Amino acid sequence: MNHFRTLCLCVLITLFGAAVAAQGANVAFGAVKADPSLPVEVTADNLDVNQEDGSAEFTGNVFISQGEMRLSAKRVLVIYEKEKSGIQRMEATGDVVLVSGPDAAQAERADYTIESGVIVMTGDVLLTQGQNTVTSNEMVVNLVTGTAQLTGRVKTILNPEGD
Repeated sequence: MNHFRTLCLCVLITLFGAAVAAQGANVAFGAVKADPSLPVEVTADNLDVNQEDGSAEFTGNVFISQGEMRLSAKRVLVIYEKEKSGIQRMEATGDVVLVSGPDAAQAERADYTIESGVIVMTGDVLLTQGQNTVTSNEMVVNLVTGTAQLTGRVKTILNPEGD
């Protein structure tokens, strides 16, 4: 019985250490690196263009693709460059899903800066990679390097058997 207590204590210490270390985590994201210079294709139920501020609001079943990257949301605001033609950034809100290769992430919001290839996802972030899942408050995805950093109450379940 004493060995059982020692084993339980070791497991708890290990899990507590993993939980503390899990305040921030870096992971690979996507099977291939993305190219932010590729064209961005957007489909939606509705489009409202604002010539004054150089924006376009897509609503209803918004689906965006750029190379291998796919993003869907209820609403996406596209902000265009003021001095040159092209997209500066996109702000997606409402049931946002980002898919790159075999990896998928969900959140309430995603802000995509096209030039840098960085997407910041916030609000109940859920990252799925195969059978593994990680949750956090924020995930910063760098599509150019194919990496992601999760911060803010990161949680995952570690399976010691590797199943």
